[in-house]
Formats: sequence, structure tokens, C-alpha cells
Amino acid sequence: MKPEIIFNQAENRYEMTVEGHIVFANVRKDKGTLYIDYVFAPPELRGKGAAGTFMEELMDVVRAEKMKAVPICGYAASWLQRHSGYQDLVPD
Repeated sequence: MKPEIIFNQAENRYEMTVEGHIVFANVRKDKGTLYIDYVFAPPELRGKGAAGTFMEELMDVVRAEKMKAVPICGYAASWLQRHSGYQDLVPD
């Protein structure tokens, strides 16, 4: 079963719990665009694919909500470049 991603309005970020730890992205929403400012995975999860799984889930949310994604964070930008199936979510 895939972990569930949620929007934490108080923190203005998307979160996903993996193995008792929270992977998250600080974001800003503006006129149908999701700006991904920072993606964080705790040290305990690094190298286990948690951040990549999180990004897949986050892009599925972006697609479902008919938004575009602008990666400000270096990790988010490089992840999107490596995953061509999500290029339609990045504005030209």
C-alpha cells in the first residue's frame, strides 16, 4: 500500500508519513500553479526512495487538481527532469 499524501494547511506543505517519519514539501499555491520551494526527507529515509515516492504522489495531486508545478527546490527540479511522464505539469 502506498503512503498517503496530505496537505497540512497550518504548515503550508504537503506531507507523507513513511516508516514513522514525515517527508514533506513546502509549497505556495498561486493561480493554478504549485511552487515547490523545498523538499525534505529525514536522514533515516535517505537512500530508500522515500523522496522519489513522495514526488510521484505530489505530482499525482498536481495533475488531479489540474495545476502546474514550478520546482524552486533543486531536488524537485532534478526529479522532474528525470521523469518525463510529468513534463506536462511543468509550464513552458
